[in-house]
Amino acid sequence: MPVRHVNNIRALLRSAHRPQNVYNNSMDPLVIAGKSFQSRLIVGTGKYKDGPQTAAALQASGAEVVTVAVRRVNLDRSKESLLDFIDPRYFLLPNTAGCYTADEAIRVARLGREVGLSDWVKIEVIGDQKTLYPDVAATIEATRVLVKEGFTVLPYTSDDPVVALRLLDAGAAVVMPLGAPIGSGLGIQNVANLRILREMITTVPLIVDAGVGTPSDAALALELGFDAVLMNTGIAGASDPVLMASAMKHAVIAGREGYLAGRMPRKLYASASSPLEGISR
Repeated sequence: MPVRHVNNIRALLRSAHRPQNVYNNSMDPLVIAGKSFQSRLIVGTGKYKDGPQTAAALQASGAEVVTVAVRRVNLDRSKESLLDFIDPRYFLLPNTAGCYTADEAIRVARLGREVGLSDWVKIEVIGDQKTLYPDVAATIEATRVLVKEGFTVLPYTSDDPVVALRLLDAGAAVVMPLGAPIGSGLGIQNVANLRILREMITTVPLIVDAGVGTPSDAALALELGFDAVLMNTGIAGASDPVLMASAMKHAVIAGREGYLAGRMPRKLYASASSPLEGISR
């Protein structure tokens, strides 16, 4: 067949299979306590080399919600503060990082609200300094007290399903189990428990918090059906934090779309990609 005819056929095939509408990869919204967000990536603001790098990474991540440690920012703004590099368009989520008791976390949450940061709070109550694992009993206590005071509470917790149910009873707006120890970059270590959590908890969002090190870790969390991922070191600790922030943005989108699309069934043996019917003999 002449080359020009082959090219004409290829052009016709491309035209026939061209999508009629431009594909829009914006995801269904993440809804927390009645508030909607388009991005399912929540990022922290610690560990960057300086303010400008922080701002650039936040921009590249596409995140709408960013966390700030109440105890680690200059709240009176008498000198340069981390807050100077966070655009007002971001939704601030104060956190109680560095707290080791329920009373301490409650005080820090109240301080964040008093200085005008937010009446939302990410509760962290650390139970062990080496592993930074949460003190779940203190976390439940702090959650219960702060919910009664009108806070929207997002607790960092273990991947224990029983603890998750106790947090729901205490009024938590989400449940945020760790994927691995804070700052470890080990990725999701206990897929079985996360699957159980996803099956058990359907009334509030589930967010993987801590341990994510690579985009594939973030994608896996979303593929498991989790509603979002919260990370800091996975981005800030990369050789190129801004590029990693962009990679995490795309990974979260891919993971969510993969979950919604539904994966193919696993099979023990091979299955031909093309059907055998209609093949010329």
